[in-house]
Amino acid sequence: MLGGDAFAQEAPPPSAPLPTESVTVTVIKEGEAAIGKFVDGMTVPTRIAGKLARWKNGICPITVGLPPESASILTKKVRALAAEVGAPVNDKDPCPGNIEIIFTAQPQALLDNIRIMHPVLLGYYQNSAQADKLATATGPIQSWYSTATVDLRGNPVVDGGRKGGVHLSIAIPQADFGGPAGPPSIMEMYMPDATVTNVTGNRLGDGVSSALNNVMIIADTRKLIGRDIGSISDYIAVLALAQIQPPDACQPLPSILNLLAPGCSGDALTSADVAYLRGLYKITATTTFAGQRREIQYQMNQALKAKE
Repeated sequence: MLGGDAFAQEAPPPSAPLPTESVTVTVIKEGEAAIGKFVDGMTVPTRIAGKLARWKNGICPITVGLPPESASILTKKVRALAAEVGAPVNDKDPCPGNIEIIFTAQPQALLDNIRIMHPVLLGYYQNSAQADKLATATGPIQSWYSTATVDLRGNPVVDGGRKGGVHLSIAIPQADFGGPAGPPSIMEMYMPDATVTNVTGNRLGDGVSSALNNVMIIADTRKLIGRDIGSISDYIAVLALAQIQPPDACQPLPSILNLLAPGCSGDALTSADVAYLRGLYKITATTTFAGQRREIQYQMNQALKAKE
């Protein structure tokens, strides 16, 4: 396993060059088309608001199941990458964890327990069948995202979480058949699964955004034997900062997410990965999903062209 200095953050250039963190520089051969495919493959909209989720509150990663030194390296890596791409970081020590990184040789047993005791960690689901599917261990490293919908006034509601419901009192005027109108009737309505959300009604942006509420990442140690802790840390750090469905095929641009995809090569964080995350944390949070994708593509195109 790599030493802690492999995860040091880049410092301003001094008079004599110092070693910096290794990031593979991406060379774009197909230009904007490749970037478009990359962004389309990476982006996943939330189920409720249909927007891209990112961290609004400061991240606080916690790593368990590794030797203390290796756990510290991985946790520091997530924090360093978050700071580099513009994601908020909780600097308190200790801080309330909202990213759980768990290494275990029995991921399914762990998920069975979470399914019963803490199902909110699995993310949004509508029925038991969907929850059972979410709570199934399939790959070497998997991630689960609990998201929240944030309204125009900044009020967050966890997607799929318990809701306080909405109580309405509606005044219904009496029917007037020629005589004096009586007092209105009051109709009481209670909708237990509803929430009150403040929106703008603008087509370009409704004032609603999505935020990451909690991220859980489980790594199956039996399937990661012989893997380098540096590569694994890079892979997990990207999953921790963006809601991503890891690809089953090779990405159109070099990416650390190719690490576990069959027949693909990728063993380090690339400039494309960093550009994607920076673009994500620069998007207009309340615009449409299509608009958010275009913004990331633009940011990536500008960033990667500057490196050519």
